[in-house]
Amino acid sequence: MSVETVSMAQQAEWLPDPAAPSWQSRCLVGLLRLLPIKKRLASGAAVQQQVRAMALRPMCYEPAGLGRGIEVERMESAAGWPVYETATAAARGNARHVVFLHGGGFFREIVRAHWRFVAYLNREAVVRCIVPIYPLTPGSTARDLVPATGELLRELMDRVGAENVTVVGNSAGAALGLAAAQWIRDAGHEQPRALVLISPGGDFSVSRPEQIAIAARDPLQDIPGVREAGRMYAGELDASHPYVCPLNASFERLPPMTIFSGTLDLFYPDCIDMAAKARAAGVPVDLHLRQGQPHNYAAMPTPEGREARAAILRVLAEDR
Repeated sequence: MSVETVSMAQQAEWLPDPAAPSWQSRCLVGLLRLLPIKKRLASGAAVQQQVRAMALRPMCYEPAGLGRGIEVERMESAAGWPVYETATAAARGNARHVVFLHGGGFFREIVRAHWRFVAYLNREAVVRCIVPIYPLTPGSTARDLVPATGELLRELMDRVGAENVTVVGNSAGAALGLAAAQWIRDAGHEQPRALVLISPGGDFSVSRPEQIAIAARDPLQDIPGVREAGRMYAGELDASHPYVCPLNASFERLPPMTIFSGTLDLFYPDCIDMAAKARAAGVPVDLHLRQGQPHNYAAMPTPEGREARAAILRVLAEDR
């Protein structure tokens, strides 16, 4: 089974914003190229070395870097995962909830930068954030993780109302959020009010010819390591299974989608296909594709990142 892609005609309307990247963004990308981040995904062996190291010394997942004024409550999901709810005092009477699904290639734990983004949403959008600490590969794979995430979303929507739940995911977490929404639909449940997908991966086989050239420019990701992470996440499933590759699932009856990507992101062709498939299925979609921006630019301290975060706040403030 091959990955379903859309025609060139369908892709034609999804062009990058023509604005040149800001000097702050160019400087940040230059700095990222000097750091050893990309080496962590340079080979399958490099990924396996990280997995072994984290098995010996697991990373702490508890909230860090939230700053003052954020209340934290720890709960447990039906699947037995730790789940944190964070909010400011101002959000006590607010029914709006954001389920935040962190990135990390399904094998790295939530980190301080993710928690700072959660705190930003708490303060600026005055929402309650639900942060599941989902189990990582290779101990957990897509076969279990996607349905369990869908069930967590369903339980929350039953409790607070689907109209009060927005899913925000970045990188691997964005792919998981999309697959969980597809699972919810196929199980006959109501959808959340919106999906916000920050640099989602739709196909972890990274098999498009054009991605070889993109990988040479991407300052953060490389094909061999992404493929190995995808192989672990797939487990016993085929790499093209919709749980692993949400591009292969139907986009019918999904909630409105907002997608962020940049032309230095290995996954940006996937994002174009996601937007085109959503539009073809009648799903409202807003693709923010920025010239010269790296993976996860929406969380970075640049003018483009601030604009992306402002767009996310607008999504959270909209009435559906």
